[in-house]
Amino acid sequence: MNMTFLDPGQFTARLDLEAASSTADWQGGAVTAWTVAASLWARIEPANFTFAETAGQMRGQLTHRIWIRAREGVAEGMRFRKGARVFTIRAIREPDETGRYLVCLCEEGAL
Repeated sequence: MNMTFLDPGQFTARLDLEAASSTADWQGGAVTAWTVAASLWARIEPANFTFAETAGQMRGQLTHRIWIRAREGVAEGMRFRKGARVFTIRAIREPDETGRYLVCLCEEGAL
């Protein structure tokens, strides 16, 4: 197994990790509120940009790999926020199975 080496200076983005909580709106639906679960340092790498046609319009989708130090409680469906930018977590993996880092595959702007 090859160990992944990252210079700690590459973790330059300060992100808020947010978790969703839904409450009933008493009209048959739910209201989703996002609360900050943690603030952490991360490394953001653009990964892919694709175009898709939605409702007759071309829409671009940008994905990123966001590296963070390993921690409990990070799950798919949570999101990172950096100011007005939102990165929804779609998949999580350990790059070298040493328990030091997590790599989150995220979509920017996705809800």
